[in-house]
Amino acid sequence: MKIAVIGQSLFGQEVYKELKKDGHVIVGVFTIPDKDGKADPLGTEAEKDGVPVFKFPRWRLKGKAIDEVVEQYKAVGAELNILPFCSQFIPMEVIDHPRHGSIIYHPSLLPRHRGASAINWTLMHGDKKGGFTVFWADDGLDTGPILLQKECDVEPDDTVNTIYKRFLFPEGIKAMVEAVRLIEAGKAPKIKQPEEGATYEGIQKKDNAKIDWNQPAEAIHNWIRGNDKVPGAWAEVDGKNVTFYGSTLVDNGSTTGQPLEIPGASRPGLVTKNGLILFGNDGKTLLVKNLQFEDGKMIAAAQYFKAGSSTAVELTEEEKSFAEQMMSILTNVEKIDDSTDFFKSGAASMDVVRLVEEVKLRASQLQLQNEDVYMATTFQEFIQMCVRKLRGEDAEEELIVDYVEMNTNNMTIQMPHQLFINGEFVDAEGGKTYKTINPTNGEVHRESTLTIGFCGRRLLLFNSRLADLMEQHQEELATIEAIDSGAVYTLALKTHVGMSIQTFRYFAGWCDKIQGCTIPINQARPNHNLTFTKKEPIGVCAIVIPWNYPLMMLAWKTAACLAAGNTVVLKPAQVTPLTALKFAELTARAGFPKGVINILPGSGSLVGQRLSDHPDVRKLGFTGSTEIGKQIMKSCAVSNVKKVSLELGGKSPLIIFSDCDLDKAVRMGMSSVFFNKGENCIAAGRLFIEESLHDTFVHRVVNCNRMLYLCFFFEPTVFTGVQDHMFIAIEESFGPVMIISKFKDGDVDGVLQRANATEYGLASGVFTRDISKALYVSERLQAGTVFVNTYNKTDVAAPFGGFKQSGFGKDLGQEALNEYLKTKAVTIEY
Repeated sequence: MKIAVIGQSLFGQEVYKELKKDGHVIVGVFTIPDKDGKADPLGTEAEKDGVPVFKFPRWRLKGKAIDEVVEQYKAVGAELNILPFCSQFIPMEVIDHPRHGSIIYHPSLLPRHRGASAINWTLMHGDKKGGFTVFWADDGLDTGPILLQKECDVEPDDTVNTIYKRFLFPEGIKAMVEAVRLIEAGKAPKIKQPEEGATYEGIQKKDNAKIDWNQPAEAIHNWIRGNDKVPGAWAEVDGKNVTFYGSTLVDNGSTTGQPLEIPGASRPGLVTKNGLILFGNDGKTLLVKNLQFEDGKMIAAAQYFKAGSSTAVELTEEEKSFAEQMMSILTNVEKIDDSTDFFKSGAASMDVVRLVEEVKLRASQLQLQNEDVYMATTFQEFIQMCVRKLRGEDAEEELIVDYVEMNTNNMTIQMPHQLFINGEFVDAEGGKTYKTINPTNGEVHRESTLTIGFCGRRLLLFNSRLADLMEQHQEELATIEAIDSGAVYTLALKTHVGMSIQTFRYFAGWCDKIQGCTIPINQARPNHNLTFTKKEPIGVCAIVIPWNYPLMMLAWKTAACLAAGNTVVLKPAQVTPLTALKFAELTARAGFPKGVINILPGSGSLVGQRLSDHPDVRKLGFTGSTEIGKQIMKSCAVSNVKKVSLELGGKSPLIIFSDCDLDKAVRMGMSSVFFNKGENCIAAGRLFIEESLHDTFVHRVVNCNRMLYLCFFFEPTVFTGVQDHMFIAIEESFGPVMIISKFKDGDVDGVLQRANATEYGLASGVFTRDISKALYVSERLQAGTVFVNTYNKTDVAAPFGGFKQSGFGKDLGQEALNEYLKTKAVTIEY
């Protein structure tokens, strides 16, 4: 089809490119004249292809079409006009000329929000649904028949920019191409717009964007976000007009901050470290991130009372050289001085992106965000901002931690003791606390806070800097782990902390490798189909961990959860919260966004139950007892059928045949029981020793000198002659207790039957030099992990999890990512 494209902007450019890909002939592009020496992207793209480009300043004069303009248009011979975001008034002589007429893209669900500021009004009215319309042009204002519409949900904190980028831009381009296909096939509908629900709101301009404070907080929020970034909602503050950007609704805005009087507001605003808290006439609150003054200067709202107080830094020769290089960014400005304003000199949003990229080329260690440019609009401000960042003087506001300090292990350790919510250490509601006791001596460290609150949701691309920080603090973490959980310090250093660091490093590598697959489907003929899957984050994930490996259990679940792009609410065991809180401090220092990681110490009956019941939690990962696991699973089902993974109790069998390496079997058999004082979920709960080896094995174990030094409070204990019906043969002991039974020589199937006669299925082991026997036994053991001629050999790359009443789901390895992802299948017919 021969098509004329009439419009401008990146949207017009992308529609043009997609129409060409679809095989259409673009006979002419009609766009706007160059602005400040820069051509519009649509015109630039067409000129590269050799397509005729026309840049008429106007199509009509005094309400009448300009004849020579119309004649130039008609000469291209278009069969259809496509108007993607056309801002000019096109005369009906042009609209009606092609045999297929003209179609226009409009960013609203017509007939609602006719007019040029449709996206703004969608947000300002607080619409729950937004979208766009492709309609047939007529002589009215957005009143022509509807060809197709697409709708989307409007998120509570959407701005014009976010809803445009997320939906209106990408889906709108596809829809324009789809509309042309329908026209070409003779299947394009012409649905008359209903008058019911029709609205028209004028172009939103700065003059009428003033904020009315006598409204509920949500209405004020909608007004601010609907005018963000253009034209900008404003109000009078301190006798000056100030524009507000970056509004979000907050449930309970901070009441701590510096008051800011705002004429007409029901209450003074509060300048807090997070931004400016504003109040509606309903007492509810919203938070504004950025403010702009009449001279164009933009600041973080949190810096309102500090604006202008910082002195300029004197540049070094190297920094002066960097400043001179940056002068080339404004190619249309002959001379740049300190007062040259980036935007007043003609720069637009695309130039902001270009400037950020230019900075990366000239100083790779300087990472800017687009927002940084908006907050430093003059050349001097911009250079000062860059230099301060290069010098490290723009660090985030210092993390405030109320440490409990202790001198131990030849060091001073610093332990946070409050809740960690939304990037801050805070007291619980009502200042509630409970006592944390050192199990090695019975001393109370300091009362830790008890929560009854909950956090919000955000997403994360995991940063391996955390592993580096944990490594830098490994001795401190191991010491805290030892005094909090009673772990032996050297074991805490190597395993509790060491494996935690390895886990975060391992999953950091998975962050950019999570992918779906393409699938051939049976319905592929006679149609053409493409089916593919996408792996998506679940959202808010709760994690509840036990007391035997406080940091390592945190790492096993949290690392995979974060790598999958989720946000975490973690409840450590009530008796061992300290390494989790130290971990929280390190995440903040590693630069994790606020709200991504939250630590809520407290009892399982209160905090754990709240997480199980909370409707905003979409996944819960739990390690603990089978009894509590069942209760959690029930609560998760009743609340919102949230996804659950459970790593529960164990009674792991270890079968030792007489043809084993005896020295290794004794050494590993003892380790399988007594490792970490027997407080180990995969500990060998029952050893089955072949009859001819039994007495020798028991003698070697009982007379081993190492037995004397394994535990301090509970002596290592060995039970022999244990029968299958006995309590200690059935239930998990979770302590330094070795339980030994014998089986008849050569009775492989008999010992397998006994080993599997349990409702647990977490781990198992077998010792034999016979590889055939080892493989036979490993195939038939009903456990999630089977160790052959070794034990306790877990690795961050190997999946870990149980069968039967030992739970389901996996920690560690690639499989752990699936616990925190959801799979979406997409099928396309083309």
